[in-house]
Amino acid sequence: MPTETRPGPALSRSQAARRERVIRAAQELGSEGGYDAVQMRDVASRAEVALGTIYRYFPSKDALLLAVMVQWLRDLEERVGRKPPAGDGTVERIMDVLRRALRTMDRQPRLTAAVIGAMTAGDPASVTAIGEASATMARVLVTAFPDDVDPQLEAGAAKVLGHVWWSATISWANGMGDIDWVADELRAAAELVADRFD
Repeated sequence: MPTETRPGPALSRSQAARRERVIRAAQELGSEGGYDAVQMRDVASRAEVALGTIYRYFPSKDALLLAVMVQWLRDLEERVGRKPPAGDGTVERIMDVLRRALRTMDRQPRLTAAVIGAMTAGDPASVTAIGEASATMARVLVTAFPDDVDPQLEAGAAKVLGHVWWSATISWANGMGDIDWVADELRAAAELVADRFD
């Protein structure tokens, strides 16, 4: 299974910093112009690295955009760590987390479409990236659950909500509904899966 979508333990500090610059450059270009704007030469120029350096970490543009998706979710995880989910019940706390993610996506619709396009393009690197993104989303969602929930039930609930998240956002990126529609889909799933936790 490919592992190009995340830095391995062998990366030095300077290599990890270069890789991070490449991801951030792709993120900026995707925000500005969508999928077509993320050209490897332009990414290299913006990140101030050699073109060969990019290919050392990412075998394709789709692999690079998948790394952007993973970084996006890690950024969300960091924000949730600094400011835990708020709300009177589990569903409201879940929706607090998901609304934060949706706001980020809604502010950057071109990047969102680019990332989702890469995720559904069939690149072998997507297996690793989607697995990592799903695990990150599950960790973020678990922070919205009460402390006394059985860990297996908690993991299952987070997994199901993560699947609904991906399905709804892919549908949205393909023109089905708007951001409010996505939020409604997520709320319906959260109520079905997590209402019993309170």
